[in-house]
This record gives sequence, structure tokens and C-alpha cells, in this order.
Amino acid sequence: MADDLFGDDEGRLEGAETRAPAAAPPKPARAPARSGTLSETGYDASAIEVLEGLEPVRRRPGMYIGGTDERALHHLFAEVIDNAMDEAVAGHATFIDVELFEDGSLAVTDNGRGIPIDPHPKFPDKSALEVIMTILHAGGKFDSRAYETSGGLHGVGVSVVNALSDRLEVEVARGQVLYRQIFSRGIPQGPLETVGRVANRRGTRVRFHPDAQIFGEAAHFVPARLFRMARSKAYLFGGVEIRWRCAPSLLKPEGDVAAEAVFKFPGGLRDYLAGEIEGKDLVAEPIFSGKVTKEGGHGSLEWAIAWLATGEDGFSSSYCNTIPTPEGGTHEQGLRIALLRGLRDHAERIGQSKRMAQVTSDDVMATCTAMLSVFIREPEFQGQTKDKLATLEAARIVENAVRDAFDHWLAASPQQALRLLDWSVDRADERLRRRLEKEVSRKTATRKLRLPGKLADCSNAGAAGSELFIVEGDSAGGSAKQARNRKTQAILPLRGKILNVANATRDKLNANQQLADLILALGCGIGTQFREDDLRYEKVIVMTDADVDGAHIASLLVTFFWRQMPRLIEKGHLYLSVPPLYRLRHGSKSVYARDDAHKNELLETVFKGKKPEIGRFKGLGEMMPAELKETTMDPAKRMLLKVMVDHESKQETSDTVERLMGNKPEARFVFIQERAAFAGELIDL
Repeated sequence: MADDLFGDDEGRLEGAETRAPAAAPPKPARAPARSGTLSETGYDASAIEVLEGLEPVRRRPGMYIGGTDERALHHLFAEVIDNAMDEAVAGHATFIDVELFEDGSLAVTDNGRGIPIDPHPKFPDKSALEVIMTILHAGGKFDSRAYETSGGLHGVGVSVVNALSDRLEVEVARGQVLYRQIFSRGIPQGPLETVGRVANRRGTRVRFHPDAQIFGEAAHFVPARLFRMARSKAYLFGGVEIRWRCAPSLLKPEGDVAAEAVFKFPGGLRDYLAGEIEGKDLVAEPIFSGKVTKEGGHGSLEWAIAWLATGEDGFSSSYCNTIPTPEGGTHEQGLRIALLRGLRDHAERIGQSKRMAQVTSDDVMATCTAMLSVFIREPEFQGQTKDKLATLEAARIVENAVRDAFDHWLAASPQQALRLLDWSVDRADERLRRRLEKEVSRKTATRKLRLPGKLADCSNAGAAGSELFIVEGDSAGGSAKQARNRKTQAILPLRGKILNVANATRDKLNANQQLADLILALGCGIGTQFREDDLRYEKVIVMTDADVDGAHIASLLVTFFWRQMPRLIEKGHLYLSVPPLYRLRHGSKSVYARDDAHKNELLETVFKGKKPEIGRFKGLGEMMPAELKETTMDPAKRMLLKVMVDHESKQETSDTVERLMGNKPEARFVFIQERAAFAGELIDL
């Protein structure tokens, strides 16, 4: 059989029986366009496009794998190996082979049951294999009949890999017979073939090559990253052996990874953690580890935890059904609660409960290295890439299992338990001491806020170089806190639109909690009490969404500063951020546009003759922290607008603010009428 790209048979055939089903299934066809009566805008039924088969994946890959960058490229491997791991966890596979070839293709082989190849009941002219590979939301993991627990939940994983590969080959060995089917960009290149008989082989082999049209010509798998991903799967399930092979020509000369390796960890997470912290002093020994295995898998979990005595930051890695959850989730919440409550109960048993009064879960986890893996039925994740677990039941399962084991671990070694208790209390004392020092040295208003934790302060000892970002909403605030430079950038989230001080009474101003928080955070007073020397930040940056609501909120804040702290503007401390409204992607190139005009300019210059994927940000909270940092917060890359007022036009500025923001709506109406032509031009754009 011709195989231009992969071209290897591996010589495992006993006989050359070749059987092909009837005719190749027809390719999916687009729904015919319907003609209709055109409206004045030219918008009728023919403008409604229907994407069928795997077209949506190729048109919008970011919806399925999070983008087209290196992380998304390696997510393809995760989808394929997760299917093999599901077979291993279900008890049907004992090994998984991972091989990276010189041509850049990647193969994953398991000795599980093999993808079904019989005709599908709903699509009798197609095999189950072809249905799984070419139809979204087709799979065996929507109920618990085929898999009690699994990582694949949506039935889109391997079909997405198929859609985004310029060539994908599936081999299935079932009943000592080998079957094969080849696809390109999601389209079958022929029917399912019966290749021949095989004696000692069963399971599934998927070999695929990422499509350069999607990921760019320069995109390629990084051996070291694949090596780590494969290794992590082995310690998540002690009963599986993962064998790694890589073409030597793809490895770096300095030898960052081996060309061949075998991963097997009978001790699971404990073995892995012991290797990671080897040679480091621990607060309490031995490693606190455990495993709860339940029939059917639902509610099973494994953990390994140690506390580093060196004072360095710990780390936590969590997984659900062998899927990594880098952003944590409910299972990590259950672990934190179990450890804190267990330590508090132990302190109460030995008469030291008062010492634990100020200890929080952050103090207990400060130098903690934790590995956690849970197996639950039909878990809920945030997003297709499954970075964060959202199943509420997971918190209860983990807390109950770990709490009971932790109580026994503490009781079995009183001296070690006391060391851990003392260590946690010391971390709490250190945290409180640092907070006090910060408050004293920077005259911070943090402790005066009625909403603890609302202001995420920076660590700079003075105002020079410090920045306060006033952001719109808790969602954007969360992204900004992750994207910021903790040394120089502070974040103050405001909920919704603030009070319009231009038409509010003094009583309303004094009673407004959001403005009170802002005034206290700045520390410089308002009105005649304003003191520039007491201003705690060199720059005050208003960061709102790049839409009408964001502009309105920015206007309200600028009005507040002009009315209550005009010298803050006059001295050049107030700025407006310029977040992007669009992201344009084509292959590996990704650029951002501030507005429609900038987007059109980029289409004509950067993407001339190409059709990039255009995404519109609904708000700052929708942006990933890395994107927010790159486009809006990094001083080396961002754009800021400085709010300035000419000294000679101060009265004119005050009149304009009163006219637009004051309590006379008729003045605003006249302003709009005077600029009707300008508004019409904007609408035409």
C-alpha cells in the first residue's frame, strides 16, 4: 500500500489478506445555499453558513485546543495519549509506545481493546472507527458502559487531532486481524482496509503529522516536552509502562532527553515526588502519601505530599483522570481544606489550638510540594483544554479521603507532627509580620479596606516606579493579578460603574464604598487635603474594556479624579491603558488590534492576501494573563495614554466635564446634536 509520508509497515503481518468494504463513504457536503429576498443590508438566508464535519475545527482551532501556538500543538499529543491512558486505567492496556519520527510525525500505540471497526448502528455505511475520527462528539465516554472514568468527555479529542493533521494513520488490531485507515485534514483517503492477520498484537496505533496550514511551517514537536508529558502519565498510573523513542536527529547535541527510555513507577506519585525532592531537607518525614482505590474507579485518588524545610516555595501538580489541571480546581481545594483542618484538629488534641488561630491554608501550603490525582466519573472542566476542574463533588471526595489519612499520619508520629505545626505557625507569623512592615513603610491603606484582599498591593518600598491598575470587575482583576509584576504593579478591582461624582451629592460621595476604597488605596487624600508626597504610586492607570461600557467607566473615573484630585492629573500621574479589541492569527503569527481601523490596517499590511482568524475580546477578563501582560501591562510593550490638561484651559475643561457629566441632560443632548455628523461617520464605519 502506498504511504508517501509515513511509509513503514513494521513487518508485523502474517498474511496479506486485503479486504475493503464496499465503496468509500461520500465526503460531507455543504448545505446548499438558499436564495431569499435580499434586505436593504444584503443579509438573507444565503448569508447563513453551515459548517459540517470537521470544518469548524479547522476554521476555529482555538475553540478546541486553545490556539495554534506551541502549547496547542502539544495538546494534540495529549489528546491521543489520553485515549491510550483511558484503556490502561480501565485495565485493558499494560503498555503505551510513544515515538517521534524524523519527519515530525508522532505515533502513540497501546495494547488495549482497539477502536471498534464494525459498522456503526447510526451510520451503517461507516465503521465505528471512521465515525470516531470524523464526527465531533462521537466516542465511548459519554456514559460509564465503556469507561467508568476517563479523560475524554466531549468526544472531540481524536477527531480534532485528525482535523488538524495533514496526514493521520490509524491501525487497529482486533481478533488477530490488523485494520488500517488513512485521513488527511479530517477527510478519509480511502475506506477502512483489512491489512492481514497478526499473531501477537492488539490495540490501537495512531500516527499523525500536524498540519502546517494550521500551525505554521516552522512548528514542530519539542522532544523534551513530549518526554516530560509521557513520563508524567506513567507515574499517574503505576500499572502502565510507557516506552519512549525519538529519532536521534531531532535531539539537541547537549542531550536534554534520551533517544529511548522506559517509564514505569510502581509507587506512583510517591516515587515521582521522592525523585523531585531528593537531597532536600523536609520539615516532617516520611512523605505523606496514600491511595484510595474504589471499585469502578469513581472516587479513587492518590496523593503524595512533603514540606520543604529550606524555605523555598513548594509546588503542586494535580490531575483528574490523568488529565493535568495546571490551574487547580475543586480537587485542590479539597486537599487544602483537609490539611488545614487536620492540622487544626491535631493542635486542639495536644492543647495548642490557640497557636493555630491565625494559620490559613496558604501558610500550610507555603513550602508544600503536593501531587494529587483523582479519578471521578463525568468530571466537569473549565474549557475544552481542561485546565481547571470544576466538579464540586471532587472537593468532598478528596477532603474526606485525605483528612482521615492525615489524622492517622499525624497521630503516628507526634514529634514530626509537632514540627509541622511549629513550621505552619512560623509561616503565619512571618506573613503577618510582613504585612505589618508593609503597612508601616508604605503608609498602606490595605488594612483599612472593608473588603480584605481587594487591593493586591505591590512590594515596592516607595512610590517611585510603582503603578496602580484600576480594573473593571473581579474577572479582569483576577487576570491582572496573574499578569502583573508583583514588585511594581498593584491591582484594585472595581465592581461595575462607579458613582458619577459630577451629579452626586457629598453624602453620596462619602457613602460610596468603591470610591472610599480607591481613596484609601492611593493614600494622598482628596480635595484640599490632597498631598502628592503621600501618593503611594507613581502611575495610576485606568484599565477598562475596549468597548462602550469600558469607555463609560473610564469617563466616570477621570471625572472623579478631575473633581476630587485635579493635582493628580496636573502632576502627570493619571493614565489610560489601551487594551486590544481584536486578536488576528494566521499560522504561528499572532498580532493584536486596538480598534477596527487598526484591524483593517493590519489586514492590509501584516496579513496582505491572507485570511487570518479574527477573535474579538469581549473584555479584559476573557484574556489569558499572558495576553493581558503582553498587550496591556508590560511596560516594554504596552501603550498608555497620559491624561493631561493645559493650564490655560482648566476652566474650559471644567465646563466640558460639567456639560457632559453633570446633572443637566439637556446639555448632553445639545452636545450630541452638534456632533451628529461625526456620530454618523462612526456608524458608517
